[in-house]
Amino acid sequence: MSAFRVLVADDHPIFRYGLSSLIGSHEGWQVCGEAVDGRDAVDKCRELKPDLLILDICLPILNGVDTARQILKHNPAQAILILTAVDSEQAIRDCLEAGVRGWVFKSDGTEDLTTAVEAMQRCKSIFSPRVSDLIMDGYKRHRVDPDAARVPKLSPREREVVQLVSEGKASKEVATILNVTLATAETHRSNIMRKLKLHSIAELVLYAVRNEIIHIHSASVLQFPSPGEERSRPRATSDYSPLPAAVHARGDVGRRSFN
Repeated sequence: MSAFRVLVADDHPIFRYGLSSLIGSHEGWQVCGEAVDGRDAVDKCRELKPDLLILDICLPILNGVDTARQILKHNPAQAILILTAVDSEQAIRDCLEAGVRGWVFKSDGTEDLTTAVEAMQRCKSIFSPRVSDLIMDGYKRHRVDPDAARVPKLSPREREVVQLVSEGKASKEVATILNVTLATAETHRSNIMRKLKLHSIAELVLYAVRNEIIHIHSASVLQFPSPGEERSRPRATSDYSPLPAAVHARGDVGRRSFN
């Protein structure tokens, strides 16, 4: 039987090392590659064609949400498991709409991660119970805002530019990363500022944070056990269940019945 090949995408080297070691220690699993940012993950997914991509949301160059969108647009069958510290209902909804089938938090136990990978190996969807809680809480908070419909929507390329500029990239760097001319990069930047009615880079960064194009890193980190170490912490895997099938779109959350 061929190995179950996993691509790991996270920008923290020590965390990648621990995660890769955990995956590699499981019989039948193999880490086929590592990605350090979103664009790297997109390229390596196309090149390596992994059975599973384990993806963080807080990635430089291209965030995890837009990374998942690009990958799944090119290959809708690609299995993606989000492993992140981001506790955001909006990010969860965006990923679900893109076609992501699994979500685990870095604050969960290693048993939870192993259970999630095993489920996705069987082509099952699996989500932390906190995912359902966040969506339900967000649904309760949502109110109809007549001004919300008037907020301009950015294209995928414009979101890329917003993230790069917000991360401090100059127009020349943006052009190089996106493989466009300097004039095109500057045009994108000007159009975005005009579309959003912003007047400074500081306002653009604030927009990026508020709309979760960039995220503030959390200190929560998945704890990897040392080889042979006896773990005494209680398991949380028994609470894991597939996401309610009734969740399909923004503001559409049905009964919490599980498959």
